[in-house]
Amino acid sequence: MLEGVRKHLPRETMRDVERAIGNRAVMIMPWVLGALYGAGIALAWQHRAALAQPLESSLGLLLTLKIVLAVSVFGHFVTAMVWRRRGLLGGGRSRRLHMSIFCHVIAIALLAKGMFYFHW
Repeated sequence: MLEGVRKHLPRETMRDVERAIGNRAVMIMPWVLGALYGAGIALAWQHRAALAQPLESSLGLLLTLKIVLAVSVFGHFVTAMVWRRRGLLGGGRSRRLHMSIFCHVIAIALLAKGMFYFHW
């Protein structure tokens, strides 16, 4: 959405907008992640029997893969916060980090659907 606005605003104004959005995201994202990970933990608890033997069922294996990806997303989030604090979260790094998170989240969504549709 911001890419369409970028060409209509001066560069310095756009930097201020991006900085303000980034500051707001830093305040909101921990709560969003807390809610998402809380729901994930509840799901894992509900299927703990399948997780005890993940190679024994398709549900256990796909849920295990989903958990691994979710932990990786959390690692990305922590890395982003550390880089931001140190002033290392520039444009290229930020884009690569966001693209990686996007791919992880798409894979998590596909695994979530697959958990209930694929059985072997």
